[in-house]
Amino acid sequence: MEKRNKIIYWIATVWLALGMLATGAVQLFKAKEGAGGLDSLTRLGYPVYLLTILAVWKIIGVITVLIPKFTLLKEWAYAGFFFAMSGAIFSHLAVGDDLKELFGPVLLLVLTIVSWYFRPADRKINLLIK
Repeated sequence: MEKRNKIIYWIATVWLALGMLATGAVQLFKAKEGAGGLDSLTRLGYPVYLLTILAVWKIIGVITVLIPKFTLLKEWAYAGFFFAMSGAIFSHLAVGDDLKELFGPVLLLVLTIVSWYFRPADRKINLLIK
């Protein structure tokens, strides 16, 4: 079972990292189209400068999730991914977007949860006090 969990973790984590890096790159370069792009963000009513903030946070989050150690920082990165994607979902719902607009954020939210849930013990915070 341990091997299966490790495989699930790495598949989810690699896809999560690729998705966050791709959307982060779109946002960092302020591409008009694409997931989380300029057109999408302005249609949702957010200011343009938010693109840079989200992009930097996503890229730093991906690095944090992929490198070993820093378990507390990983928890923050997963939380950031969760809040960003759940916020994107609710933003699209609030403006009445089609369901196809929800695919990317929902997929990344699910990958975030799966990656977090199946992460190996050495990537979890040990809350046992000795």
